[in-house]
Amino acid sequence: MELILFYIAATVALFSTVFALTRSNAAHALIYLIVSLLAVAVIFFLLGAPFAAALEVIVYAGAIMVLFVFVIMMLNLGEEGQELERQQMHPAVWITPAILSAILLVEMVLLLAKFDTPQTGALITAKQVGLSLYGPYVLAVEIASMLLLAGLVGAYHVGRRFRSTEIDEDSVAGSSPENTGVID
Repeated sequence: MELILFYIAATVALFSTVFALTRSNAAHALIYLIVSLLAVAVIFFLLGAPFAAALEVIVYAGAIMVLFVFVIMMLNLGEEGQELERQQMHPAVWITPAILSAILLVEMVLLLAKFDTPQTGALITAKQVGLSLYGPYVLAVEIASMLLLAGLVGAYHVGRRFRSTEIDEDSVAGSSPENTGVID
């Protein structure tokens, strides 16, 4: 039974990751990426690492995805972007991620209903994860955090450059910089 659930979760992760990579709209790709991370959390749970599964949901599907949403909001495309988003956010867009998420929900309900420790591996405790992350891998954890910070700063500067170009065009069109509402 657990092997079948593992393959289902792996298939959901594979398809949602491919969909995340092939979407042209960043918000749609983000939705599929969240589904992919949830599927990976189910796989961790099946492999006997419920703490790693909880971290996957809380840290990646929760906190980092919220960060990505803020970056997408920072790169606001103005009125054209809003109109394009209204056209692309019809209900058919949500069908595939909803089906994939429902499959994961059914899997987790089945797993939690019997709630036995998975037979595929030993239970990993929070202490073991902490000792591994902040023991020999502390440099890798810090480098990953710096990489995320660099990506956020880079996205901010890309969005800022876009806004400054918009302001320059308004100034050329005859509006004064005092009326733009931008504080330098």
